[in-house]
Amino acid sequence: MNIHGTEYVIRKPGNLTDQMIDRRIERVNNCIASEFGVNSECIYFDEESGIKISKYIPDSKTLAAAGPLALQSLKAVSSLLKKIHGSPKHFPNQFDWLSELAKYEAIVTQINGELFFDYASLKEQLLRFMEVNVKHVISVPCHNDTVPENFLVDGNGSVYLIDWEYSGMNDPAFDIAAYIIESRLTAEAIDQLFEAYYGNTFTQDDLMKVKCYMMAQDLLWTVWALLRHYTGDDYLDYCSLRYNRLRRNIQVLSMQPDYPIADMVMR
Repeated sequence: MNIHGTEYVIRKPGNLTDQMIDRRIERVNNCIASEFGVNSECIYFDEESGIKISKYIPDSKTLAAAGPLALQSLKAVSSLLKKIHGSPKHFPNQFDWLSELAKYEAIVTQINGELFFDYASLKEQLLRFMEVNVKHVISVPCHNDTVPENFLVDGNGSVYLIDWEYSGMNDPAFDIAAYIIESRLTAEAIDQLFEAYYGNTFTQDDLMKVKCYMMAQDLLWTVWALLRHYTGDDYLDYCSLRYNRLRRNIQVLSMQPDYPIADMVMR
């Protein structure tokens, strides 16, 4: 949208998002993210409808287009995430993936939808694995949806992170896990991301946390995709991909915890 020579981007939420997203929290967190200096400028936000208008970032493209596996992209993502995760300014809400999952499950039941036949047992297997392997959890400001499409690079090389719908306090490994699995990083790219973000502080516990959060996200976004499917959107293939990947990874990791993280991505 162009108004008096200035370009704007309008976000109109999809079906059921009013039940999935707290727009009041999103508006607050969107402002805080702008204080971080990493967000596009928002000029209008309606909490009731979820409609948001932001200034268009000139000459920008997503990291999905720029190349999410490129070393320059990995360093930019690491630098930006460290800035967010290290901020003393906190979000007012906690992002708990299990609470989000329970909310999505309830909506599936509400609309008379169905989950996969082995959903309950697979979920229980994942939770048992995470109970043993997720250690030293911390709580910092997180985006929680670090897909490469949410990172923008402008003509000057500055990097932005947009769409703060799922933002909240969480463990930083959740953001790292999301970028790895959503960008389908190779083994080399994963090593480069870990080096850029963790440096020489990276531990085996950090690695296991990332692996666990990769699987947790596959479960969470599987149910999210089912909801989109039941409301008429074409998300069934996406849903199937994530659920089958989770099924494979939890089975393998339960027997072989040192299974390579790059093999979990399943490109």
